[in-house]
Amino acid sequence: MSRAARSTTKSSAAHVADNHDLIRVHGARENNLKDVSIEIPKRRLTVFTGVSGSGKSSLVFNTIAAESQRLINETYSAFVQGFMPTLARPEVDVLEGLTTVITVDQQRMGADPRSTVGTATDANAMLRILFSRLGKPHIGPPSAYAFNVPSVRASGAITVERGAKKTVKATFNRTGGMCPRCEGRGTVSDIDLTQLYDDSKSLAEGAFTIPGWKSDSFWTVRVYAESGLLDPNKPIRTFTKREMQDFLYREPTKVKVEGVNLTYEGLIPKIQKSFLSKDKEAMQPHIRAFVERAVTFTTCPECDGSRLSEGARSSKIKRISIADACAMQISDLAEWVRGLKEPSVAPLLAALQRTLDSFVEIGLGYLALDRPAGTLSGGEAQRVKMIRHLGSSLTDVTYVFDEPTAGLHPHDIQRMNDLLLRLRDKGNTVLVVEHKPETIAIADHVVDLGPGAGTAGGGVCFEGTVEGLRAGDTVTGRHFDDRAAVKESVRTPTGSLQIRGATTNNLRKVDVDVPLGVLAVVTGVAGSGKSSLVHGSIPAGENVVSIDQTPIRGSRRSNPATYTGLLDPIRKAFAKVNGVKPALFSANSEGACPTCNGAGVIYTDLAMMAGVASPCEDCEGKRYQASVLEYRLGGRDISEVLAMSVTEAVEFFGEGEAATPAAQRVLARLADVGLGYISLGQPLTTLSGGERQRLKLATHMADKGGVYVLDEPTTGLHLADVEQLLGMLDRLVDSGKSVIVVEHHQAVMAHADWIIDLGPGAGHDGGRVVFEGTPADLVADGSTLTGEHLAAYVGA
Repeated sequence: MSRAARSTTKSSAAHVADNHDLIRVHGARENNLKDVSIEIPKRRLTVFTGVSGSGKSSLVFNTIAAESQRLINETYSAFVQGFMPTLARPEVDVLEGLTTVITVDQQRMGADPRSTVGTATDANAMLRILFSRLGKPHIGPPSAYAFNVPSVRASGAITVERGAKKTVKATFNRTGGMCPRCEGRGTVSDIDLTQLYDDSKSLAEGAFTIPGWKSDSFWTVRVYAESGLLDPNKPIRTFTKREMQDFLYREPTKVKVEGVNLTYEGLIPKIQKSFLSKDKEAMQPHIRAFVERAVTFTTCPECDGSRLSEGARSSKIKRISIADACAMQISDLAEWVRGLKEPSVAPLLAALQRTLDSFVEIGLGYLALDRPAGTLSGGEAQRVKMIRHLGSSLTDVTYVFDEPTAGLHPHDIQRMNDLLLRLRDKGNTVLVVEHKPETIAIADHVVDLGPGAGTAGGGVCFEGTVEGLRAGDTVTGRHFDDRAAVKESVRTPTGSLQIRGATTNNLRKVDVDVPLGVLAVVTGVAGSGKSSLVHGSIPAGENVVSIDQTPIRGSRRSNPATYTGLLDPIRKAFAKVNGVKPALFSANSEGACPTCNGAGVIYTDLAMMAGVASPCEDCEGKRYQASVLEYRLGGRDISEVLAMSVTEAVEFFGEGEAATPAAQRVLARLADVGLGYISLGQPLTTLSGGERQRLKLATHMADKGGVYVLDEPTTGLHLADVEQLLGMLDRLVDSGKSVIVVEHHQAVMAHADWIIDLGPGAGHDGGRVVFEGTPADLVADGSTLTGEHLAAYVGA
């Protein structure tokens, strides 16, 4: 049959398989969703919008993406599923028309010191193969260039059981690229011993000053005192050389304490394992403060921070070692790779070239492959994850993005939009959770959730085209074309913070005066040096409160009341009125229901199948013992108080028997940042990204500081919420504080008293101050990228 005949037949009768062009969701009830039913067109770009906490992530990530992933996991054997995370079926009646989902979210990448941009994207793996083939002198296989692989040498006798047993001598060598001094971390730690113990005291007198090391602790302190290796009654400063060696550096040794076999280990390796091997951001505040006080991290003197052994650094291609290549800006590295003409590795060079070009295309050409993955912002991490999908040949896949424009300058948003459209045009379904009007405007289909947040949200307010959204009477529709005007009169600074010769990362000896007593905004394209200037030159200290984008960590037992410290005054108020201990009113302590241990639910593990969580029958999900719920404050028990919204609680703790000024202060801050709708006992795991950032902001507002440093506080905020944020920043400044904001949002720039614009480009094309002045001056100047976009935004 000719091609023409085939096309005629095809067009005359549509195939039944072509009817499946919609993803149908019926009765979605995940988190705050209220029986949501929608139809999403396939092979189109659909944007989900709505105020923070309206249910966007619950619908897109926790329902559609989660069910797709669960169904894919079920196709594997039971053996394989046993090694995979088990996923429960989402709360939804019907989900039809799903395709394979690839989720590209804003979760920070692992903060392991050995995880870098290169290892996260496989660019390092390709470079290692390249150097193992072309590097001179040749030092070994790809593992010889890997900073995660140590060199190993062994020799001895082995018994071979094949026919007649015989013992043979064997030697084993493996060449790795790990620097032996820093073990591939690039930094070495120097521990200040005076912060670990008081050497004028003996172990029996409680010499240790390490947080959590109590003198009666069986597993930590007593193992030193009663090991038999040290004299517990002798001041540490009088220890002999041998005793000091055993005390600080002894290898793990079995000892018996009160008839119990325990392991004794020198203090330094024990501290390194228990504190320094963990992510600092995941530590409790007092532990983190101890680590910052006791440990100094310096660049490894042996490898100069490159993490690589001397052999790996000596092997070069065209006078460039793998350490030099990883330290280069990626846009420069791409040019270097393009200049390598070697037919024997042509496929490898082509693949490496594609990966490096993808970095440049996505606006991350300013990064280097040796940049630690944990130092990337949420937006940068998301774009790094996108790289492996850009050149993919897969079609009919559903790509799910979580605010892909987060951390992007208006200049870069157009580039991101082009990438989203390109993925769609290849025949994929693209679902985007987004607040920025520039990205909503390119959508084929828009789903607006709301009308409010939390319990006031969870419904579909609008479904249709962008034009229909503009004309519709929803919160998003009304604010879609909002444009802030440039501030006409600005505040007068009360002083200035002088930064001189700043050279962190790509900064080029920057000298700048940051005004105090005003709202100062530091802006510039992504990678221009904003965070390097602000966080590198204005470290958090006694007078500086720094609020960055690190995510809140918390289990399902954590909630706004525990995170903000609100539960302490509430427990004390209950205890005082009822004449009992405060610990009774903690679901993680004495008051916990014994059946569910205060979790409120019973979890049943079903191996490779999804675990089942059922409400505890004894406490009916209230988490407390029945006897505790008999104690009341203002007519409410503790579970009823934790079920209140912040707005209700403000009223409840403001008057009568329940009046508690300490609780009232915390609640006022939560209401101030627009979290009046969340309930006090809502698990932190159910909060959206924007809600978590504002919860963090509310907590830090209690810190006693004169200067507040905020890093992109509009991330995850709806257009309508930005106004509230600006009002809160104004109140902070009017109360006598200085506020410095790293931000790309034009509404925040227009509202600033002073703008510092960095650029003109990213990476080594940035790192300079290209403008200082008021927003009106920046618009009038128009010589920088920021000035151009701000002028267009305000209609100047």
